[in-house]
Amino acid sequence: MISNMKNKADISTMGTPSTRINEKKTLAEKADKFRCYQKSVQSPDHEVEFFEQAFRDIYQRKPYSLREDFCGTFAVCCKWVKSDSERTALGVDLCSETLEWGRANNLVKLSEAQKKRVRLLKQDVRKKNRPQVDVLAAQNFSFWIFKTRSEVIEYFKMARANIKADGIMVMDMMGGGDCQIEGHVDKRVVKKGKRGFRYYWKQDSYNPINHDASFSISFKFKDGSRINRAFEYHWRFWSIAEVREMLAEAGFKESYVYWETEDEDGEDTGKFERRDLVPSAPCWISYIVAVR
Repeated sequence: MISNMKNKADISTMGTPSTRINEKKTLAEKADKFRCYQKSVQSPDHEVEFFEQAFRDIYQRKPYSLREDFCGTFAVCCKWVKSDSERTALGVDLCSETLEWGRANNLVKLSEAQKKRVRLLKQDVRKKNRPQVDVLAAQNFSFWIFKTRSEVIEYFKMARANIKADGIMVMDMMGGGDCQIEGHVDKRVVKKGKRGFRYYWKQDSYNPINHDASFSISFKFKDGSRINRAFEYHWRFWSIAEVREMLAEAGFKESYVYWETEDEDGEDTGKFERRDLVPSAPCWISYIVAVR
């Protein structure tokens, strides 16, 4: 999800333009922020695997059609059609820049037959389209751009209308006290070596009264140059309980929470299981799966 971001990047370098005329470009100046985003944030293989798991858990069969709301560069759509020759994907986003980047960098990697099974729409996700799909995904906390209950319920009603009678909606959630600490930064190395870089997720602000929150993503490279605030997000921090209540109000039959499992050493496994009771954690990621 890149559609609800504020697309302003500050590339930090050393020296003024006049003193750097004959210097080589910094790694930040040569970097592609969308490519950095995909490498840092997205895991299309995992998403496709989880969508199938969640659908099978409910209907005991394989899903074939996907709608990716707030699709951004629609990497998940591309992975979906590559995973099965009968699968189709619809990507919906309002941002022309991200859709065009996806066409030039993701869609181009598909075979001609696969490209024909990907449809892209530049439009508001709160519109009804045909055909309806097996799985509708709203990933990367994208629907948090809607800050009131009425806005979220309106979106959920339209999402439900875009799903088949025996379909599901999938969205990810985050939470825990650490996710609400202003100034907290999560940083990690993305791919070591000359082409490696550091990814920084910063929690810029959080208002406990109305749950308004702002976050940003920055990238730092081997030569010390940076793309500061490459992506910005201004969201309402919703809870799992609130989202499940709004899904019910929008007409969904039921919803389930999938929680990440841990190994014997207490490390996250990257696998998710349906749970009704979990221990408190300072920071967590989960999925909500809603049944139409």
